[in-house]
Amino acid sequence: MPLPSVEQGRVVVPAPDRGPGNWAGAPHALRDDDVYWLSYRVRRATGPERDQTRGVQTVVARSEDGERFETVARIERDGFATDSFERPCLVRRPQGGWRLYVCCATPGSKHWWIEAIDADEPSGLPAGQRTVVFPGSDAVAVKDPIVDVDAAGDWRAWICCHPLTEAGEEDRMTTAYATSSDGLSWDWHGDVLRPTPGTWDQRGARMTTILSSEPQVVLYDGRASAAENWFEKTGIARERDGALVADADGPAATSPHSDGGLRYATAVPLLDGRTRFYFEAASPDGAHDLWTSVSPAAAG
Repeated sequence: MPLPSVEQGRVVVPAPDRGPGNWAGAPHALRDDDVYWLSYRVRRATGPERDQTRGVQTVVARSEDGERFETVARIERDGFATDSFERPCLVRRPQGGWRLYVCCATPGSKHWWIEAIDADEPSGLPAGQRTVVFPGSDAVAVKDPIVDVDAAGDWRAWICCHPLTEAGEEDRMTTAYATSSDGLSWDWHGDVLRPTPGTWDQRGARMTTILSSEPQVVLYDGRASAAENWFEKTGIARERDGALVADADGPAATSPHSDGGLRYATAVPLLDGRTRFYFEAASPDGAHDLWTSVSPAAAG
């Protein structure tokens, strides 16, 4: 099974500063005409506590080799009246042009919503056409989407959902599935990945990338407690009898450094059968950097 690895990887985007609470990561990546496109968010520590950190930018960058990236667009937090950004997702529209999904935190609350930004070119996204596509509600916060679209124009999304009905318990997370004909108006189909009680992921299960479609095999972020919020580990879930079931033997990928966090993994299949991963991982000083690693081709 291909997996992301700090030990075999390298940093491609360092955190904006060193120390806990400074993060570059939450990436999504794709290849288009032999160009790697990477979208990610930058968070800065705003105080001494671990929850005093804010996503200040969503960034889109391009690379010819998958490791040296040039920034193409920066989306600033101030333009969205949001407290923070989280994981974005960049998509090439089948009719032409680009769409960036951005996650926004409602000021003074635990609520999140997701907007889409459309532009002819990635460089035009900061001034692109904006549409709220997943507004969330008083009962649920929505963020960290995985979105893809096929040549026929069928859109699919996997959304991280946080229940807001119990004060102090908003960090819990599941993954829901939605479909669309245009990527803007969506039909919900309920949860497809939930935490497993009594295990390392009992507090949350957030799907981050698809490794295989038939049968479906995915990577996801999980954690055992609210205290582990912000430094989740990566696990594997597989389709069994039509449902995603998490592997029972604990997290499959972690960082050897500081808080151990390795999360938001996104997989890019390579033509030679290998897989390039981008992911956020803890460094020795407690900052989270954006890493890449290449996994060997699967045997057989």
